[in-house]
Amino acid sequence: MTPGLSPNTQAILLLTAPLIAGRGTASPELIKPAEYKRLARHLRELQRQPADLLSPDAPDLLRACQPVIDEGRLQRLLGRGFLLSQVIEHWQARAIWVISRADADYPRRIKTRLREDAPPVLYGCGEICLLEGGGLAVVGSRHVDDALVEYTMAVGRLAARAKRMIVSGGAKGIDQAAMRGALEAGGKASGVLADSLERSAMNREHRNLLLDGQLVLISPYDPSAGFNVGNAMQRNKLIYALADAALVVNSDLNKGGTWEGATEQLDKLKFVPVFVRSTGASSPGLDALRNKGALPWLNAQDVDSFEKVFNVALPIPTVSPQLGLLPASDEEAVPADAIPLIPKSTYAAPDVQPASPVLEESPPFTPAAAAPDSEVMESPQPEATPAEVLFAAVRVAALQLLSTPMKDAEVATALDVSTTQAKAWLQRLVDEGVLEKQKKPASYVVKQKLLL
Repeated sequence: MTPGLSPNTQAILLLTAPLIAGRGTASPELIKPAEYKRLARHLRELQRQPADLLSPDAPDLLRACQPVIDEGRLQRLLGRGFLLSQVIEHWQARAIWVISRADADYPRRIKTRLREDAPPVLYGCGEICLLEGGGLAVVGSRHVDDALVEYTMAVGRLAARAKRMIVSGGAKGIDQAAMRGALEAGGKASGVLADSLERSAMNREHRNLLLDGQLVLISPYDPSAGFNVGNAMQRNKLIYALADAALVVNSDLNKGGTWEGATEQLDKLKFVPVFVRSTGASSPGLDALRNKGALPWLNAQDVDSFEKVFNVALPIPTVSPQLGLLPASDEEAVPADAIPLIPKSTYAAPDVQPASPVLEESPPFTPAAAAPDSEVMESPQPEATPAEVLFAAVRVAALQLLSTPMKDAEVATALDVSTTQAKAWLQRLVDEGVLEKQKKPASYVVKQKLLL
């Protein structure tokens, strides 16, 4: 599916994008990511969305945004409509699509995991639904020897046999070797590019793969943007956000994009388990990552052993049994106080796309909302074990998330745990009579009596 350009996306492009179609210079007034984050919060507080900046009553809204972004600057950026029409035509001729954080088709994994730090705009080429497929992130240096290239291609081929996607950065060296191994074996890959999306999309080697649904390329940066070290560093978190597990094939010590991305994942984000290559010559970089908590790669030789990579659970964070987990709605359209600020160390619920531009606040689910004679939501006693405390929070989250049917993989993404862990929790809730498992399609939903 190729998404169309929504009114919200048009407004965000006018505010943040260079809008360069082959020649010209970018406006020095473009709104930077941190500024856009503040503007998005302000619009939520006003119960408005980016598209409203282009509406007939826009002058009043622009004045209301003056405390965040200068009104005159907003007017000048929003007045670039002709440039926008030109660049849209340029992108469409190259089958490049654009999607914003305000759109329902924006990758759920990125929005759920990065929340307000998710890029306001993503540019892409290829089948966008591939971005929801998860898979193995493979990262490493650009300059590597033939032995490491072959090692990495073998990992890609095995991922293809296991029907797992490869997620990488599309750069020379390890990134391209992993993607090439998967694609040549008939598998699928997604590339998160730091530069030159337009050139990559027009590459003859990529074109048929993009058209056939084997490959999707995305970038948070303008399709014509050249290489920039800062951009390469920043896009690393998107690679991990789209994956279920990660393998670092090689890394320098204390420098480089691979090191920065892996250490950010291990020390802060903790989206997925991180593995490091455990055969052949090691390196100070890989040894240091292992000391930070990275796991030795399992050196799988067949599909069954390869699948074990995806069943490694992350350390369980501490979750308060009183924590109210609300479904995170489209962040561009929902008032900020309708969504609790859940730290990244706790579980985040999935996006529920709004039926109207502004949703009313829903109160968090509490045990009292269940049937009077039900004990499934009872708070644990003081002597409860940590596991019981955690599962009490899981029950609360399940009753909120599963008022409509969801697949186990969707629940795993929402709770940011492995699919195996999600299945175990879901089955326990089925056994306790909290959930009902449906067959066609295979999904889970709260039993009707608990919703009354």
